[in-house]
Amino acid sequence: MKKATLFSVVCAGLFMLGCKTANQHIITINNSLDEARAFETVEINASDLTLNAGEDFQSFSVKDLKTNTILASQFVDNNQDGKVDVLLFQPEIEANSSKQYELLVVDESKKAESIDYCYSRFVPERTDDYAWENNKVGFRTFGPTAQKMVEDKVKGGTLSSGIDAWLKRVEYPIINKWYKKDETEKGAYHKDYGEGLDNFHVGVSRGVGGIAVKLDSVYYFSKNFTSWKTITTGPIRTSFVLEYADWDANGKTISETKHITLDYGSNLSKFEIELSGTESIHTGLTLHEKDGEDTQNQASGWVSYWQPHDDSELGTGVVVPNANMVSSTLYNTSLKDRSNLFTEVKVNDGIAIYYAGFGWKKAGEFNSKKEWNAYLESFSKKIDNPLQITFN
Repeated sequence: MKKATLFSVVCAGLFMLGCKTANQHIITINNSLDEARAFETVEINASDLTLNAGEDFQSFSVKDLKTNTILASQFVDNNQDGKVDVLLFQPEIEANSSKQYELLVVDESKKAESIDYCYSRFVPERTDDYAWENNKVGFRTFGPTAQKMVEDKVKGGTLSSGIDAWLKRVEYPIINKWYKKDETEKGAYHKDYGEGLDNFHVGVSRGVGGIAVKLDSVYYFSKNFTSWKTITTGPIRTSFVLEYADWDANGKTISETKHITLDYGSNLSKFEIELSGTESIHTGLTLHEKDGEDTQNQASGWVSYWQPHDDSELGTGVVVPNANMVSSTLYNTSLKDRSNLFTEVKVNDGIAIYYAGFGWKKAGEFNSKKEWNAYLESFSKKIDNPLQITFN
C-alpha cells in the first residue's frame, strides 16, 4: 500500500474543512450595514482574477456556496474593444454579515435562467427615441430627428433633453411590445391595458433626472441627444451612452455625454455624465401640476417629489452619492413645464454622478410618500456604503 505523505494528508484535511484548493476562485462579500442587502450589483473585473492555465473568464458562472445554487450573471464589454472585461451578479446578504461565492465552469444545463429584464435600444420607428427598462421601471428620451421636426414646425416632434417615465406594472419587458402596438394603434402606449402606460408629461421640463446649468438665477438646458451607443443588455444591467451637441449657458459652452445604467431590481437609473464648462449641474424632477409634496434631504443626499397622478400617485427622486449634493431648490415658475425640483450636483474631474427614478403607486410597491422616501434613504445609505469584495 502506498504510504500517505504529509502533503496528501494536509490536502485531504483542507478538503474536509471546505477550504479552497489552488484552482478555485472564491469571493467573499461583506455587508457592514445593519440591514439586509439585495438587488445590488457586484462587478468582478477580469483583471481582478489570476486565471489558471486553460481558464476563460467568459466561461465562469457564479455559485452561492451557502445555498449551493448558480446565480444569474452577465458579462459586459464595457470599453467595447471586443473582449469581455466584467462579470455582474447580485448577491443576497443578511445584515452585518458576509457570504462566499465561487466562480466556476458549470454544464450548460446547470446555468441559471437568463431573461433580459434590463433592456434598452434606439427606436427609429417612433421618430428616434432611446428607451430603457428593467423589471420595475421604464424611461425614454429624444433624438435629433424629433428635434428637427420641432425646429421645422413638423407635427409630432419633441424638443427636450428631459427624461420621460414609462409607468409599467409588470416585471417582463414591455418596450418592444408597446412600440409595436403603437404602430397599428397610434398612441396605444398612452392607454393602460393592464401593463402600465406612458401618461407622464415631459415637455421641456427635466422629467426624471434631466440636467440644467444655472447661471444668474436662470436654468439653461441642452437639446436632444445627437448620437447613441448601446453597451449592454441582459438579466442584470442595461447601459448605454448618449452624446449631446455642445450648448450655451449664458456665454459658457457646455459639453455633455451621458453614461446611463439601469440594474435589475432598481427604481433608479444611474447617470454618470461627462461635462466641461461648469463646476456643477442641476438635475430636475418636473412638478407637473404643482400639487405634490417635496422632500429635500441634503444630509443624506436625496430629494423626492410625491404627487397625485391621474387615478394613482407617483414618487420621483434623485439620489446623489458621496456628499456631492451641493444644494436643492423647489423652482416654481409660471413658464410652461419649467417648474422643477432641482438638485445641484458637484462635478468632480469632469464627471457628475447621480441616480434618478420613480415609484408608481399603481405598480403596488410604494403606497405613500413615507414608503417612497424610506426607499430613497435606504438607497442612499447603500451606495455610500458599498458591499466590500475580497478575493480569497
